Amino acid sequence: MNPCAFRPSCRPHPHLYEINTWVWLKELSRKEKRMIRLGDVPDQEWDDLQSKGFDYIWLMGIWERSPHSRSIARSDPGLQKEYEQALPDWTAKDVVGSPYAIRAYRPDPELGTWDQLDRVLEKLHQRGMQLILDFVPNHTAVDHEWIQLHPEYYIQGTAKNLEAPPDEFFTIHVNGRALNLAHGKDPYFPAWTDTAQLNYFQEATRTALIEELKTIAQHCDGVRCDMAMLVLNEVFQKTWGDFLGIEGTPAIEFWTEAITAVSDLVWMAEVYWDLEWDLQQLGFHFTYDKRLYDRLCHLASDEILAHLNADVNYQQHLVRFLENHDEPRSASMFGNVRLPAAATLTATLPGMRFYHQGQLEGKKIRLPVQLARMKEELLDHEIMDLYGHLLQITNERIFHEGQWRLLTMHSASDSSYTNLIGYLWELHTSQKIVAVNFGAIESQGFLDLFDGREAEDGFPSIFSYRDQLTGHEYAFNYEDVVGRGLYIRLKPFDAHIFSVSAQEPH
Repeated sequence: MNPCAFRPSCRPHPHLYEINTWVWLKELSRKEKRMIRLGDVPDQEWDDLQSKGFDYIWLMGIWERSPHSRSIARSDPGLQKEYEQALPDWTAKDVVGSPYAIRAYRPDPELGTWDQLDRVLEKLHQRGMQLILDFVPNHTAVDHEWIQLHPEYYIQGTAKNLEAPPDEFFTIHVNGRALNLAHGKDPYFPAWTDTAQLNYFQEATRTALIEELKTIAQHCDGVRCDMAMLVLNEVFQKTWGDFLGIEGTPAIEFWTEAITAVSDLVWMAEVYWDLEWDLQQLGFHFTYDKRLYDRLCHLASDEILAHLNADVNYQQHLVRFLENHDEPRSASMFGNVRLPAAATLTATLPGMRFYHQGQLEGKKIRLPVQLARMKEELLDHEIMDLYGHLLQITNERIFHEGQWRLLTMHSASDSSYTNLIGYLWELHTSQKIVAVNFGAIESQGFLDLFDGREAEDGFPSIFSYRDQLTGHEYAFNYEDVVGRGLYIRLKPFDAHIFSVSAQEPH
């Protein structure tokens, strides 16, 4: 029986939770005092995720890891420094290799089996959740079976390529013949020396990868595609054109072929360099919103506002996040003072709302993905309360089925209004108003709820605005709000989520 045949439907603007699978299972094993693999995860774990309102669970790093990658990860001086910062008592046993140097698209034996993965999928479906797994399109591990069986799937160079720059090519021997293969790379950074670069201008390579995707699709609901922009024709040509020895690019993009061939998956792209729209046009349902993340980190309220002025049809396909396994922990990046503004924004914007394991508890140590164990940290109850409120509020129907509209903020006698961002969610007669202060000073302004429209006859004269984050309630005269706007005054990095209702005059 294919569990995907009973896939539940997910709501618009869904909530995603990323789990570092190896670390999570190791921690569960410690708590349960027994070996926990994918099929042994207690039902309470899935129940807890369901109760928080998550639609998608991303089990990051379940595929078979490379022994070669593990060896490199244990000896690399730069990585060792990262391990020491994240886990001072680390040992070689804790280093299991990169989850993005994949030896084979099958569950790593340390984590479980296909049958166990299918049991996880079935349990998620029973709770109305869906499963996301990794797909790494750009490269494989250097000890993937294709290296020996199908070296033509990879970028090949000459002996001269081994000379300079160093570490970009490696030599293998196939049937007594020496071949020089390229390591996988991002054109702006050094090559990943535990990987081998796939050749996307080779039709056989594309066909083989699509077959892998068809297999993966039998065991999950969607894929998170690592560095998805690297295999776009134009990017690939710029990166590898000198080694391909050909001019021009394939007539069709790989992603068009793949998404057409495996159309029943949810497709999510890790993407940078302003290529989000390009990948959405190729069929991706969701694309990383790294631009918003960077602007939140730099507290650029004017740039954040400009970003939110983009077409809502584009924005509803963006993945909003404050952290993931590649970024610093949001509790350390934003601190308890700045976090309420950033968290409220990413939790209430249109698009996919993405949360990372440990984020809800306020963890501050970013764990290198090569490690299988994490350092224990104290819970941050202030941050836990913040996310508890946000998840409860944003599970309401209006934040998923409602219509979103960015609002204009006007001056209330000074220039501090430029620190404020406000927008509206509407569903039938219900309204939610979100206002956020991204300034380091107390800021005030008038929020235009009506786009300059005049008050309409027959409306109640007084409306109540209850802040769901604090429980405080404010009453405003309808005509005043229409004429001047809703008055907002917020402390530095504070936020409102107003629930609006009519109020009978006393």
